[in-house]
Amino acid sequence: MGLFTAACAAYASLAAWLWLTLAQGMFWRTDVRLPPRTAPTHWPSVAIVVPARDEAEVLPRSLPSLLAQDYPGEAEVILVDDGSTDGTGALALRLAAGQPGLPLTVSSPGDPAPGWTGKLWALRHGIALARTAHATEPDFLLLTDADIAHEPDSLRELVAAATSADLDLVSQMARLRVAGFWERLVVPAFVYFFAQLYPFRRINRPSARTAAAAGGCVLLRTEAAVRAGVPDRIRQAVIDDVSLARAVQRSGGRIWLGLAERVDSVRPYPALADLWRMVSRSAYAQLRHQPLLLAGTVAGLVLVYLAPPAVLLTGLAAGRPATAWAGGLAWLLMAGTYLPMLRYYRQPAVLAPLLPFTALLYLLMTVDSAVQHYRGRGASWKGRTYARPSDA
Repeated sequence: MGLFTAACAAYASLAAWLWLTLAQGMFWRTDVRLPPRTAPTHWPSVAIVVPARDEAEVLPRSLPSLLAQDYPGEAEVILVDDGSTDGTGALALRLAAGQPGLPLTVSSPGDPAPGWTGKLWALRHGIALARTAHATEPDFLLLTDADIAHEPDSLRELVAAATSADLDLVSQMARLRVAGFWERLVVPAFVYFFAQLYPFRRINRPSARTAAAAGGCVLLRTEAAVRAGVPDRIRQAVIDDVSLARAVQRSGGRIWLGLAERVDSVRPYPALADLWRMVSRSAYAQLRHQPLLLAGTVAGLVLVYLAPPAVLLTGLAAGRPATAWAGGLAWLLMAGTYLPMLRYYRQPAVLAPLLPFTALLYLLMTVDSAVQHYRGRGASWKGRTYARPSDA
């Protein structure tokens, strides 16, 4: 790296980090939790819809937590067995047999219709079943993934937040599993990068234009779902949670997104390959399959995350203290804004300076996602590969 190039990169990176730290919705703060709430005078009815495809491994740790919800109003669980080959549906019935708690219905919609992703097809079936199974349709829908475990008061707190603040969609980013080395290195950064793209505080403003949700835990008013035309309107979406939030917001609904206190993912990602698949299957879809956006993302990751340590070392080696100071300060801001997320995940602060290495991994995952797309493999998940949008 030439000295002039290193100096330019150092100052540009520092400027970027000053802007991110001060002007990007305070994305790095982790205190966005459920808004102030009080118990409603009448608890609305809720249908909990769980799309599940080959989830026998995690279901024993997640489904009982839903059945055991301590909810004062009417509630039921609908598990949609999306073509599982591992006995997911039968296992769900066994877990519920003889166990007091919310009633469970297990149903299967069959293979997705053309133009639908599997999860949204399953949600469509589950929502339709919830709306027609009783004389009156439920007031709320809790859309939650099969790997998500809820504390007993989770549903009660979600509904109280929605009714107290008159929200149409309340979503919590589940606390992902962090146990092995790669999970510790990659998972907190995943949530950190998500919050950087979709700052929670900005999303939660009544006049916000930015919209996002976390698909593992979404409480949605039924009337808002009908008004927004979901899931039919977003049936091809690979990143279904963000698409859902946008549809609700555009139809006039109020949305809220924050970090979870009572909701946890139990899905393990023990190897780097597992995390790689999780990110790469949808990374290029996030960029709308646009080569220019991919190029800009790669350049941005290099400038913002990789340049600071590189120019710090270059400046020190070349005796250019100004360049070294700019690179070092940018790296310090990077690590400092990452610390709150590490604390949220109860991880050591020593991981903060390693964020450039983690960002390099995400850069490679994103490029791999684009490569797989242009090889015609699209987004692949649990035996299904979705076609490119132009082919659908």
